[in-house]
Amino acid sequence: MKNISLRDEVYEELSRLKREGESFSDVILRLIRGNRERSLEILRRYAGKLKDSDIEEIIMEERRGFWVREFDL
Repeated sequence: MKNISLRDEVYEELSRLKREGESFSDVILRLIRGNRERSLEILRRYAGKLKDSDIEEIIMEERRGFWVREFDL
């Protein structure tokens, strides 16, 4: 087991996302795996089916659907 430090706003956001019976580790794993699964699903859906002219439009459409947060380092 490892300890990590989080800014207060990150801790609060994770607390809001936490489901009953979940640990913070469970929340983080769920988020990571969810993003990975969505990315793989998109690749499977379009792999080998696109013309070059369609690629940019599809990429931009899929990117709009992702939830992105910016963090100051």
